[in-house]
Amino acid sequence: MPQVPPNEETVVALWKAYLASLGETPESTSRVFTAWHFCDNAKDADELVELVLAGVKRATAGSLAEYEASGDPTPHIGELSMILDGAGIARCIIQTTRVDIVPFDEITEEFAFTEGEGDKSLEYWRRVHWDYYTRVLGEAGLRADRKMPIAAERFEVVYSPELADTAASRRLNSDPGDST
Repeated sequence: MPQVPPNEETVVALWKAYLASLGETPESTSRVFTAWHFCDNAKDADELVELVLAGVKRATAGSLAEYEASGDPTPHIGELSMILDGAGIARCIIQTTRVDIVPFDEITEEFAFTEGEGDKSLEYWRRVHWDYYTRVLGEAGLRADRKMPIAAERFEVVYSPELADTAASRRLNSDPGDST
């Protein structure tokens, strides 16, 4: 998948901030991460990272053929990924919580909803993902197939300064007597 180059300054800053939140440093940690953006274009990358930050998008789906063609490993549980926007700016860190290998035509309505795109329906998921896989695999000289295996990956946001600031702002602006 074509990648916008990561903005190294924001990647380093976000990684250091994440590690500091855990009481670690780049020198003391054994943690590793990959940095990437969703989709194959800046507009979609921007929209999808916003859905992640809003808590709407909690899954993603890549074809195994796409991973193989790009030389990227298939996602695995526990993996940390730094998510970039369409300009390559580091926005958050997610951790993979589950990966199921499922044929394209067996993706469930529940997974499509969890992926959080469009109207969250399976019909929408199939349409936009078919277009994406056809385009991306075609660029690699491969063909999309309705039975092709998909890595249906679920994740959670483990760090984002944007979300931390939002939470801190809510605490600062809440009524001290309010227990919510």
